[in-house]
Amino acid sequence: MATTMVNYDGSITMTPQRVVRPTSVAEIQEALRDVGRYPGPVRAMGSCHSLTPCFATDGTIIDMRGMDKVVRINSKKRTFTAQAGLQIVKASDALRERDLQFFTNIEIGNMTLGAAATNHSKDALDGAEFGQFSSYAINIKWVTPSGELAEVDESNMDLLRKVRSSYGLCGVVYEVTFRVKPVEVLHFTYTPRPIDELTHQEVDSILDETEGLVCWTVGRTAVFQRRQRVKDRRIVASLFGAIRRRLWNHSGAHAAHFIDQLISDERLRAEIQDHANDAALRLYSALRLFGGITLVAPDKTVDYSETRQSARYAFTFWAFPRHQWLDTMRAYLDFADEHHRQTGFRCNMPLGSYFIRKDRGSLLSYTHDGEIFSIDPIHASTDNVAWFEFLKRFNDFAFERNGIPLLNQSPFVERKHVQAAYGERWTEFSQWVKTQDPNGRMLNSFFGALLA
Repeated sequence: MATTMVNYDGSITMTPQRVVRPTSVAEIQEALRDVGRYPGPVRAMGSCHSLTPCFATDGTIIDMRGMDKVVRINSKKRTFTAQAGLQIVKASDALRERDLQFFTNIEIGNMTLGAAATNHSKDALDGAEFGQFSSYAINIKWVTPSGELAEVDESNMDLLRKVRSSYGLCGVVYEVTFRVKPVEVLHFTYTPRPIDELTHQEVDSILDETEGLVCWTVGRTAVFQRRQRVKDRRIVASLFGAIRRRLWNHSGAHAAHFIDQLISDERLRAEIQDHANDAALRLYSALRLFGGITLVAPDKTVDYSETRQSARYAFTFWAFPRHQWLDTMRAYLDFADEHHRQTGFRCNMPLGSYFIRKDRGSLLSYTHDGEIFSIDPIHASTDNVAWFEFLKRFNDFAFERNGIPLLNQSPFVERKHVQAAYGERWTEFSQWVKTQDPNGRMLNSFFGALLA
C-alpha cells in the first residue's frame, strides 16, 4: 500500500509503494536484490530536509533513520565513524563528550551523516578550510544497486570524490567515517554596510581578512557576519547559542508567517515587513556596538525535529563566482523589487550569502573552479504558489549570471542549469552513474531528467 510522505517544509509530496526501515545491512541488501517485492526506483531517505525531490520516488523508500548508532570515536586519530542514519546534531553531542567536533557544524542538524557524506552542504562560518561537509568524509561504505557491499577510502581519491557527490545513485550508504577536531570557540562580529555604497575592493578586503563569513542582507543593507577562533570560552557562550537556536528554530520564521497570514492588505503588510526589517537592522547594530557574540562552534547547529509548521522556513541556494557577487547582488535586489511590484510577493526573511572557499574534494563541488559567494533567498511560506513562481524566476535570473545550483537545495533545478554549471564534470558524473547502476535501480524521475 502506498504511503504519503512530505519533506520538511511540506513543499514536496511522494507516495512510495514500499517503505523499508532497516536496522541492519542485510535488510538493505534484501530490499535492493528483491526487485519484485521492492519496486524501483529505490531511494535512501534521511530526515527529508531536501528542498528538491532528489529523495523522492513512487517505488521504494529506504528510511535510514533506524540505523543511527555511533560505531567508534578515535580520539587519537581524530575520526568519527557511525551508521548513516545518525543525525549531525546527535553525532555532535557524542563528539562533545570527547571534547571533539566536526570540521563543519552546519546549521541544519537533522541532516543524516549518510546524506552529509554524499550530498551538497554549506557552512561559511566554519569554512576556514572547506565549507562542505562531505570533504571530510574519509571512508564510505554502501550497498550497491545489485545488493553487493562496497567501500571506498582516501586510497582511491578518484572514486571517493565521485561517491561524495553520489546522492545515493550508486547505492545505499550505511556507514561513514569523518575527520574531526578539538572543540573550538568562535567569536562573531557584525558589520552593516549599505549595498549601494559597497565597492568591489571593500568586499574583497572583508573576504580576504576573515576566517569564515556569512552576509545577511536586510532591505538594501548587507551585514557581514565574520568569525574568528578564540581561546576564551566565555560564560555567556552557551546562552548566546541557545538564543540563536531559538531565533532560527521558532521566532524568526514564526513572526514572518504571522505577518503574512494576519495582514491581507498588501500595502499594510509591506509596511509591517519594513518595520520588521528595521528591527532586524537595529539588532545587528546592537551586536556590532557590543562587540559581537561568542559561541562554542557546535552550538551553531540547530535541531529542527520539533519545530512547528508555523515556524518552518524554506530557501534556495545559487553560488556565484566571488568576483561578480556585488554586481549580482545589486541586480538581485532590483529583480526582487520588480517582482514585488509585479506580483505582490517578496521574501519575508533576511537574505543569506555564504562565502565558500575553493574545494575539489568532490566531483560536483560547487567551488571546484574557485571561491564563491552565494545568494540565498529565505522565506517562511504561506502561499506556495507565489513562492514557487518566485523560485522559478530566480532560477532564470541566476542561470543568466553563471550561477551554480545545488541538487538538493535549489528547487526547480533543470538540466540546462547543471550542464552549464558543472560542464564536463556533469557528463563524467552521468556516465559514472550509468556504470554503477546500469539498470536504473536507484534512478528516480528527478535525476532522470537531469543526467546527461
